[in-house]
Amino acid sequence: MLDNTHADWKSLAAGLSFRDQAFIDGKFIDAVSGKTFDSINPATGAVLTPVAECDEEDVNRAVSAGRVAFEDGRWSRMAPGDRKAVMLNLADLIRENLEEMALLDSLDMGKLVTDAATIDAPGSAHFFQWYAEAIDKVYDEVAPTGPGDLALVSRVPLGVVGAVTPWNFPLDMATWKAAAALAAGNSVVLKPAEQSPLSALRLAELAAEAGVPDGVFNVVPGFGVTAGRALGLHMDVDCLAFTGSTAIGKMFMQYSGQSNLKQVWPETGGKSPNLVFADCEDLDAAADMAAFGIFFNQGEVCSANSRLYVERSIKDAFVEKLIARAQAMQPGDPLDPASKMGAIVDEKQTQGIMRFVDEGKNTANLVTGGERVTVDGKGCFVQPTIFDDVPHDNPLARDEIFGPVLSVIPFDTEEQAVTMANDSIYGLAASVWTDNLSRACRVSDKLMAGTVSVNTVDALSAMTPFGGMKQSGFGRDLSLHSLEKYTALKTTWIKYKA
Repeated sequence: MLDNTHADWKSLAAGLSFRDQAFIDGKFIDAVSGKTFDSINPATGAVLTPVAECDEEDVNRAVSAGRVAFEDGRWSRMAPGDRKAVMLNLADLIRENLEEMALLDSLDMGKLVTDAATIDAPGSAHFFQWYAEAIDKVYDEVAPTGPGDLALVSRVPLGVVGAVTPWNFPLDMATWKAAAALAAGNSVVLKPAEQSPLSALRLAELAAEAGVPDGVFNVVPGFGVTAGRALGLHMDVDCLAFTGSTAIGKMFMQYSGQSNLKQVWPETGGKSPNLVFADCEDLDAAADMAAFGIFFNQGEVCSANSRLYVERSIKDAFVEKLIARAQAMQPGDPLDPASKMGAIVDEKQTQGIMRFVDEGKNTANLVTGGERVTVDGKGCFVQPTIFDDVPHDNPLARDEIFGPVLSVIPFDTEEQAVTMANDSIYGLAASVWTDNLSRACRVSDKLMAGTVSVNTVDALSAMTPFGGMKQSGFGRDLSLHSLEKYTALKTTWIKYKA
């Protein structure tokens, strides 16, 4: 595995080849229409490769292949130990191809290749391994009936799972959905974001090499309005797992009602608050993590800590610490190990971020950043940006910007901080910094968020569920709990002579 000091990523990238067709029923094939769309490197504007543009007909083929595979039991009724072995093989193959997987995500959506190589790709291998190990360790139940009755409660796979994943963590998000759904015995049809389909297509190839049977794992690259909509409305998709915007999550809920009442598990938007109290003893650590919480992955993180509430008595000094850290994290070539931030995913997203920034300059105090920049005269790059003394009703503090833009808001009391933190349509994550244990527990209890991190930000593990409250959706990825959304409870009641 390469490390952060490796300096030959550009040479590796130059020799990379791309899987650019749909993967259906164990084969790479063109879209039925023959159409393609360009996968573009946002750091340079260069076209990486044309990719098959799937639509309803391709989705129909993929769902049909998944249904046949599910019904004949080639995966759904495979012995748990055998299914586990295949998924462990896949985890190993991801590790063996770590540099390639990291490069695919970096080139496709602009993230730092060092982050992809040390966080994203190893994490994906870990999650496949974790769910593989869970397969033969999750037990069914026997209900407490009386003599003459035996009631068995089993968790059974649903059938065909549609997965629609975002562009900010292409490999990771595909893994979060697919690993749990496959572990439960389902077939999967994955629609990756059109901005970043390349690692999902390579993952499908590795899955086949690992021994996942034909038809069990399918990938249909394409656009949301065609391929995504077709999955959402498909009468033979039993479950739809989605990570993306709140607006699109609501559309998938509507698609369910318009079709077959398929289960829909949305993990949607976020505007996560980070509360820093004056009794936090290590303000340097808090500043380090506050910067990480908003500038990691260019701020393109659903749970990014984009609202920073700081107790007024320490606010000015804390902001100075943040400014220094932001100025040390200027964007650069994603393939350069010395770069601290990568490129924004595409031109549309870059322009959207800059609209928020430009409007914010008229309504809040810009203390650092605030400009779009280029690297070697090219690319979609935005400086790490901090606004201070942001009014709580300002769009900077209300709307999901999905970029490296931090809003700092002072507070005077604990109650005020909690009230403002909860005053949002979102409830994905939150962070609290304090060395007062009572306050840590009290504030965490009051915050409406799926995950509350105390004296850190964005705490995450395969062992704990990730998801939100309110309009951040109710789907949960990771942990054994995620298996629940890909299975159904089935009761088998047997009467016998006691």
